[in-house]
Amino acid sequence: MSTMVYPHEERLEKLTQEEIISSTKLVIQGLEALKSEHNSILQSLVETIKCLKKDEEASLVHEKSNLLRKSVEMIELGLGEAQVMMALSNHLNAVESEKQKLRAQVRRLCQENQWLRDELANTQQKLQKSEQNVAQLEEEKKHLEFMNQLKKYDDGVSPVEEKNSETPKDALDDLFPNDEDDQVPHGHNSAALAAAQQGGYEIPARLRTLHNLVIQYAAQGRYEVAVPLCKQALEDLEKTSGHDHPDVATMLNILALVYRDQNKYKEAAHLLNDALSIREKTLGHDHPAVAATLNNLAVLYGKRGKYKEAEPLCKRALEIREKVLGRDHPDVAKQLNNLALLCQNQGKYEEVEYYYCRALDIYEKKLGPDDPNVAKTKNNLASCYLKQGKYKEAEILYKEILTRAHEKEFGSVDANPRLLIS
Repeated sequence: MSTMVYPHEERLEKLTQEEIISSTKLVIQGLEALKSEHNSILQSLVETIKCLKKDEEASLVHEKSNLLRKSVEMIELGLGEAQVMMALSNHLNAVESEKQKLRAQVRRLCQENQWLRDELANTQQKLQKSEQNVAQLEEEKKHLEFMNQLKKYDDGVSPVEEKNSETPKDALDDLFPNDEDDQVPHGHNSAALAAAQQGGYEIPARLRTLHNLVIQYAAQGRYEVAVPLCKQALEDLEKTSGHDHPDVATMLNILALVYRDQNKYKEAAHLLNDALSIREKTLGHDHPAVAATLNNLAVLYGKRGKYKEAEPLCKRALEIREKVLGRDHPDVAKQLNNLALLCQNQGKYEEVEYYYCRALDIYEKKLGPDDPNVAKTKNNLASCYLKQGKYKEAEILYKEILTRAHEKEFGSVDANPRLLIS
């Protein structure tokens, strides 16, 4: 009978699971062979017992057969244990496989969790931005409703001009601080309509509402709303139309004027120069829009006290307007007024007198004696006369202004009854 040899205990500790399984399979094969061998011997002994007649020999054979049966039982027990080990190994393999699946699921869930966190953060940012946009749109809606109720702006003076009218008399923007605003034809303003019909530049239709809204905010001193509006519109225009587009130049002009009102002259000058470059490139050097930008740049330099740098810009704007609109156009008179103010701040009173006289002549011919610009120009010319010591000429102009105002309000001066002193 074969004997079982078990490996040393220390060696068992060093075996891997695969080696243990392989050894177990070999043991099972050996036990199966041994079982078959024992069964064969046992069968032979049973046959022998049937043939034997003597009691002693039969007893000996019975003893041997009993031993063989015990050996077979032990072999079957070993086989059973080996089968249990194989089943346990299969179970452990299944458990390990399930463990690996669970680990993979955990990794996938961690990745999904991180993705969901990122998505949640992005959604929260979008929600916050949307809430800001909604608040801004609500604010714009309120002001649009307010403007619709008013249905018109002041035709002669923009809100920015009204604010600047409180500045000293010699301030450069005393008459026309906002050239972009002056380009929009309002309702029945015949001068603005004539400018548009005769080639004058006007704000594009898609920017008029935004322009008026920005002017309204700037007039209220709400630059924290006006500036983001301009920047957002500028960004949208550059995305849809490209940087070198006339509408982009218009938006740059508007933002520059808002910066100018905040005394951010460096930023405003940068924007105006950029707008000038775009307009010269896209519209040509002799376009009214180029003249408008030149005028705004001249006004900006004038507010910084750089009158010598501003004067050539203003003169070039005047040349363009005379060339495009004609020498007797109201926009030419406006440019003459600004040029006169520049020269007045430099003490060039002869040139100031010439420019004011030309502007006054144009306004009286084209807009009539009752136009507000006539009185403004006469007042400025009278101020120029006073600074030159020409008191008689100044007195005549002041009397004309007062007489005309009295006639408009109360009728002819001679028609009023005189008070008799008793």
